[in-house]
Amino acid sequence: MAKFLTGNELNSELEKILERADEKIVLISPYIKLHERYASTLKTKLDNPNLQIIVVFGKNEEDLSKSMKQEDFMFFKKFPNIEIRYEKRLHAKYYANEQAAILTSMNLYSFSQDNNIEAGVMTKATLLGNLAGNFMHNVTGEDTFDRTAYEYFDRVIEQSELLFKNTPQFERSMLGLSKKYTSSKIDEDKLSDFFENRSKYDNKKRSTSQDTKKKTLVSKNKVTGYCIRTGSEIPFNIEKPLSYEAFKSWNKYSDTEYEEKYCHFSGESSRGATSVSKPILKKNWRNAKKTFNL
Repeated sequence: MAKFLTGNELNSELEKILERADEKIVLISPYIKLHERYASTLKTKLDNPNLQIIVVFGKNEEDLSKSMKQEDFMFFKKFPNIEIRYEKRLHAKYYANEQAAILTSMNLYSFSQDNNIEAGVMTKATLLGNLAGNFMHNVTGEDTFDRTAYEYFDRVIEQSELLFKNTPQFERSMLGLSKKYTSSKIDEDKLSDFFENRSKYDNKKRSTSQDTKKKTLVSKNKVTGYCIRTGSEIPFNIEKPLSYEAFKSWNKYSDTEYEEKYCHFSGESSRGATSVSKPILKKNWRNAKKTFNL
């Protein structure tokens, strides 16, 4: 059941999202500067390697420190099981654990929590899976708000760029019946270099030429593709050549050979010559392989 939240109640329920999480925390906000109360609550989770934390932030391509402060990154990287991701188009704010979620206007930013007029909608259900994907459905069999929101933001996470990842390492004991946390392994880290060597990224201005693309921490590794159904720009990924909305439509039948309209590599009309199984026009395949090291 959904509940409308404002003011102190919104802040309180967000704090409970963090406090009551045992399996998963999702924090999606364009701007992140942790309020002391939220940082204090999260500190109680530092010794839980089974708790997966996913943070997605956005905006400010030219200076990521305007969207996430270095002190917050240094705090987050202490957690044994965490991903920090970036999506330049992000404007939505969504906070969830395995039992509840809040869709809100409020950034995860201390000023917003203390000063702005904010509102949100909280739902309580098996939002993040209970591992079996046991989502709520209404009597007509249609997806509920809970499931639709979860699937949308799961797609946002998938399409975002991974900037930092800490993965917990375990050793088996008791004939493999139990496992013991030993340490965490950094599998990806682009943020440490950015924050430690800011001078390399300062004073880089976006080119005014339409033919020149600025190479920044994010954009130099993130390339543009096109939805093969709508032609809209999306991250290039031959395994996911559809935008989220197009994917929802395609997923009703999941026909990988269904004829689509555009080339995922060039964006030009394909006249039905592309599909999910073959998202790139044959004439463009060689250039695509060279460009993206396929």
